[in-house]
Order: sequence, then structure tokens, then C-alpha cells
Amino acid sequence: MDHCAQTPNTPPDAPPKKPLVFTVKIKNALRIAAVDAHAQTLGLVPGLALADARAREPQLLAVPMDEAADSHMLRRLAHRCSCWSPTVVLMPPDAIGIDIQGAAHLFGGEAGLMTEVEAAMAVAGMEVRLACADTAEGAQALARFAMLPVVDEAAALRALPVVALGLEPQAALGLQRAGLKTLGDVAARPSASIAARFGMEAVTALDRILGKARGALMPMLHTAPLRFERRFAEPIAHQASIAAALSTLLDEAMTALAKRGLGGRRFRLTLCRSDGAKQYLDIEVGSPTRDPALVLRLFNERAETLNDPLDPGFGYDSLLLAIPSAEKLGVEQHSFESEAKADIALAELIDRLSTRLGPGRIRRLVPHDSHIPEQAQLALPAVHARKPVPWPAPPKGEPPQRPLFLFDPPQPVEVIAEVPDGPPHRFRWKRKLHEVRLYEGPERIATEWWRKKGGEYAGKGGLTRDYYRIEDVHGRRYWIFRHGLYEEKPDPKWYLHGLFA
Repeated sequence: MDHCAQTPNTPPDAPPKKPLVFTVKIKNALRIAAVDAHAQTLGLVPGLALADARAREPQLLAVPMDEAADSHMLRRLAHRCSCWSPTVVLMPPDAIGIDIQGAAHLFGGEAGLMTEVEAAMAVAGMEVRLACADTAEGAQALARFAMLPVVDEAAALRALPVVALGLEPQAALGLQRAGLKTLGDVAARPSASIAARFGMEAVTALDRILGKARGALMPMLHTAPLRFERRFAEPIAHQASIAAALSTLLDEAMTALAKRGLGGRRFRLTLCRSDGAKQYLDIEVGSPTRDPALVLRLFNERAETLNDPLDPGFGYDSLLLAIPSAEKLGVEQHSFESEAKADIALAELIDRLSTRLGPGRIRRLVPHDSHIPEQAQLALPAVHARKPVPWPAPPKGEPPQRPLFLFDPPQPVEVIAEVPDGPPHRFRWKRKLHEVRLYEGPERIATEWWRKKGGEYAGKGGLTRDYYRIEDVHGRRYWIFRHGLYEEKPDPKWYLHGLFA
């Protein structure tokens, strides 16, 4: 059985000016786990203490190793490799095994397959080391330690250093002290003496690398897509027959979703006509569901709102229901409270309106991670937005910190203040003069200096805002800010940003 192993290595878009290493904590001490090419040229290697590395290179850039992120990235790459073989094996921490027996000829042999894998990974920004061998362990050892490309597999395997066995550091050091530098040296000794001195693990690892034994492969499990099809002996054209067939497909789909503990978010129905034409109906719901009646009703809504009504022609030969998007959905406890019923009714109303009018027509405001007031919320399609977060209520007896109505963009006003950085005493808005009776502030909001882009009111030029809550002599309340301090700008402008109720 042929195996191809690859070890991904992600190069940065531009070489960093400082050598980069990744560290892990071992016995309360930071040690290097991985290095970049620059650090490697300086003699920094994995296993070296970070303190010793900094003594050699004071400009060293050390970043903690994120093992969870690395594992996630390795799994994503492994899923991508499934296009070359159905059997893909994870080899943590940084290798992937691909069983190419019976598949290599589809790509022009081993060389052609390796060329295609390398090109695909290069497009994804990955740099890999590729090697093929009779066993997965042999391919992995060659990819890690051999001089590539390999001409003679057997000779290359025997020339590998003993660290390729993957034993504990003390066992590998013991083999080296015994004069066994390569796998060929170890293979030349009797297996019984190697096992007695270094453990049976050394013999097993050697046999698997050299192809004398095969280990059990644990390929990644690929979840079957959620696709359900119904074919007809005779084409159907009546709406009642189509609805009955779709209802049967939905029952099968909901049963499959329940077995996986999922709920559907997006559904696509493909209607295949007898003349070869295909028609598509797509719906989306705001929360995962396994309710076939709800989905059927939404499909009917979608069909009724099509600009080009469905034309069955001479009838449909088959129906295909696919669920391209599904999420976790546990057991639901139905509540008798009116609030819970109202939430369910609201969700169903959003689904129906979004299906009838289009997902972009019904929107919901969601919080956004920004302290710039006009950027602190986003209007997203309601079927995509998560459940709204309740706004914090102001302390009892205190006025609200933010107005209910914001101008977009803020409207310029003319302000008269006693001191340059002081509060406004009167301002002119829409040609009308307002005398300030009470004020509170300033509330200072600095620009988002970490963002590269932004409009005038997002802090362009690094200007600071001073906000004031003011009340005029008629009891009307306004939210006004000065865009910039006098040390930042000689003549900062004033803007009216909102109105309090």
C-alpha cells in the first residue's frame, strides 16, 4: 500500500525582520517548540530554553504556541486532501497521511499527484514536504528527515537518523550512545537485543517504517451530505403530487437531522424536469429547525413569490432536497409562558417575511465591537443575525447615556463656548439659535487608532471627540460633540449627533 505524507509549514507573507519562535511551557520553563527559517539560521532549534535563545539573540520574537489552533488548521487541511483520496489520516502535530493506492493513476502516478498537491497547497499559501513510501510511518519519516526528493526508498529509509523512530528522547539518545546512528544500524542488530535494551516500541516503530509491519490506520470520518432524492416512474406535474413528495422528503430529512442532533438552517429543493431542465427553490430560517410543516410552508411561500413561476412542462422526473447548512439543535422544552410563545411567533414571522420579500429586506440591529457610536451596531438580515442582546437599563432616576435617535451622518452646528475646550453655551442648528440651560460632560471618545480605514467621523486624522448631553431653555435635549481638541486641530468643528426623547 502506497502512502503519501505531507508536513505543512505556513510561511508568512513577508519575512519578519526579527527571528520568530513559538514556545510551550514544560515543567514551569518556556522552551522553543517551533522556529522560522530566520531563527533556524541562527542555530535556534526546538527544545532549546527560551532564556538561552534570548541570550543568543536578544531581538528574538517569541509567541506562545496555540496547539488548539494548530490542530484545527491541520484538520482543515486534511479535509482539503480528501479530493485526492478517500482515506486521509491525521498525523499530529504537523503531518497528514494520504492513502494513494488505487488513486495515484488518476493524477498521472505518484509524481503527478505530488506535483498537484504541492501546487494546491502553494495556492493556499502553504509550503509542504512530500514523500511516498509503502507505509504511512515510512512516508512520514521520509517527509520529516530525508533529503528530498527520494530516489531509492529503501536506502533512504535506512539512512534516516534514529530520531525518526519517534521514541522518547532518552531512548533515542541511548541508541546514539550505543553507536546506532541510523535506522540501518538498528535494523542490522537482532530484534531481541534491541527490544531488551530499548523496549518493544523501538522494534515496532522500526518494522513499520521499513515496511515489515503495518499499523492500524485511523482515517478521518467524512460525514455524508444531507441529500434526499425521490424519483418517479412517471413524471408528475400536479401541485398536490409535488407537495406530497416534498413532504415525504422532509420527513426523511428531519429524521436524519434528529439522528445527528442537528437542525436545518438552509434548504434547497431541486426540481428535475423530464426535458432535463432544473428549477431551484431556496429557503433559509433564522434558527435551526426540524419542523417539516414549517419548512413546507416556507417552500410554498417561496414558490408563490417567484417572478418566474414554476413551469413543470411535461412533469418532473425527480425531486432532490439538500440541506447545505445545519447547526446543533438539542431537545427543546416547550414552554407555556406567553413570552416564549411570542419569541416563537416572532421567529416564524421573520422567516415568512424573509422568504416572501427576500432575506435582505428584513433586518435586525445587532451590537458591533466599536466604541464609535454610529458604528456600535449593524443592521444585518434578520435570518442571519443572532438573537438580540438586551440593552442595559440605566440606573433608576438617571437619564439615558445615549439618545434614541442618531443622525447619520452627524449634522454640523455652530457653537459658542466660553473657553476653547469648554462646554457649549449656545448653538445654532437649522438656522435656529438654542440657549443651553444645563449640560453634562464631556464624555471623551478617542479615535480607533488600530483601524487602518475609517470615514471622517470614524476618527480620520486621529481626532478625539468630546460629547456633551445638553438641555436648552425649552427643555429639549441634545447630544453634541466637538470633533477634535484644540491641540489636535486649530479650529475643531461641532456636530449634533442625536436627540434624546
